[in-house]
Amino acid sequence: MIALLQRVSEASVTVNNQIIGEINQGLLVFLAIEPQDNEVKAKRLSERVSGYRIFEDEQGKMNLNVKQINGEILVVSQFTLAADTSRGMRPSFTSAAAPQMSNRLYELFCQKLRNQGFKVPTGEFGADMKVRLLNDGPVTIRLTC
Repeated sequence: MIALLQRVSEASVTVNNQIIGEINQGLLVFLAIEPQDNEVKAKRLSERVSGYRIFEDEQGKMNLNVKQINGEILVVSQFTLAADTSRGMRPSFTSAAAPQMSNRLYELFCQKLRNQGFKVPTGEFGADMKVRLLNDGPVTIRLTC
């Protein structure tokens, strides 16, 4: 399971020219599911995402997590994070989980964040999405579980 975190001032996801999810300050999380992933990993990664300290404290040090700043979390499925780029000039996606499994774990991951008290807008699994963001920092972190 791979989560690409982007610390954002704002972010939104659009499908068919309609904004379906948007946040202000917080995290934009691009999420990829791999074949070996399971419910335990989804729970653990949700805890890591919500607890990861990448927001600045009063001294300007990355010492606060998204909950401590009353931030929001937008989650977008992105199987391309699981791409194998080790050979050739075109990515292979054989290391991404099958869509049915991916969707189930994607939904579970989002629910685990909601269980922690976050409102979690999302993209639409499997859809052609347009994602707009204003990266704050810039700060981009890759988490795995």
